Amino acid sequence: MRLSNMADYAVVIMSAASRHCGSARVSATDLAAETGLALPTAQKLVSILTKAGLLRSVRGTGGGIMLARPAAAISVADIIEAVEGPIALTICCDAHKQSLGQHCVKESNCSVQAYWPVVNTAVRGALAQINLAGLTR
Repeated sequence: MRLSNMADYAVVIMSAASRHCGSARVSATDLAAETGLALPTAQKLVSILTKAGLLRSVRGTGGGIMLARPAAAISVADIIEAVEGPIALTICCDAHKQSLGQHCVKESNCSVQAYWPVVNTAVRGALAQINLAGLTR
């Protein structure tokens, strides 16, 4: 399993945003400069993470972005799922892909399909145990 660059960068952006917790709000421009990500990438991620309820955006003077909840209440699983969707290691366990008509050609003869949800739950559980506060220590 390998995360997409966007999921990886989302964790980086959220980690940077958490370092500003309790201080003045920060902008996507600030986060881009702090993390070395391109500004359009940082802006796109801020938008995605705000829509997912992980960041909160305030416009105007004194505006900017901040964590929507405490860093200890945001897990790596939350961040990855905001960008990637539900954690599903195989297509047979990905309801979204199946709704788009994407199916595994071996699905009808698969002897391990019943076990993939167990694996997915274990992976998600491991990622859920790592919170943003722990990443920024």
